[in-house]
Amino acid sequence: MVSTVDDHEYRVLSRTGRVATPMFRIVTDEVAMPAGRVARRDYMVHVGAVGVVALDDAGRVVLVRQYRHPIGAHLWELPAGLIDVAGEALDVAAARELAEEADLVPGRLDLLIDVHPSPGCSTEVIRIFLARQLRPVPEEQRHVRHDEEAGMTTHLVDLDEAVAMALRGEITNAACLVGVFAAARARDTGWATLRPVDTPLPRRPLAEVRPAG
Repeated sequence: MVSTVDDHEYRVLSRTGRVATPMFRIVTDEVAMPAGRVARRDYMVHVGAVGVVALDDAGRVVLVRQYRHPIGAHLWELPAGLIDVAGEALDVAAARELAEEADLVPGRLDLLIDVHPSPGCSTEVIRIFLARQLRPVPEEQRHVRHDEEAGMTTHLVDLDEAVAMALRGEITNAACLVGVFAAARARDTGWATLRPVDTPLPRRPLAEVRPAG
């Protein structure tokens, strides 16, 4: 029999803020463990993100190549962006990012999958949508890209080839990996795994601080 420990048995005794930016903040929690030991945990409280697996009528997926400074290299990625517009529905955010980064408008959006890319050190959750029935953004309405996005390139890749790229180690971005594999699986099951776009996001509030005593 598998032994389980209730989430509430990990009690946060204190929380200290370290760094704060518009994208994330770094905090340190003192956590009382179920066995009685107290441990310090540093982690990132992240705003979250959306990503889009955009498939054209030929079954090709839209991938972008973008420079990522912490890695110091260009990575294969999905069109994606932060959940940073107050009150914006996540499917609307996904459509906006697809338009801004790939100059495409989806005729249909479905929820594909959710992912916590690095739960050992971050609260970030990425909601990945499947976009189909694509059409181009009119030239005069296209977003002007800046900084790293100015050098971004867009590529149409057969979905099965994208899966092969992932297995060859050519795709390492977590959201892209998850999205490509999930899209291939969804296609192979006749899209039966897709969910409504308004499905609740699995993002929990930070644990309440409950000092000892």
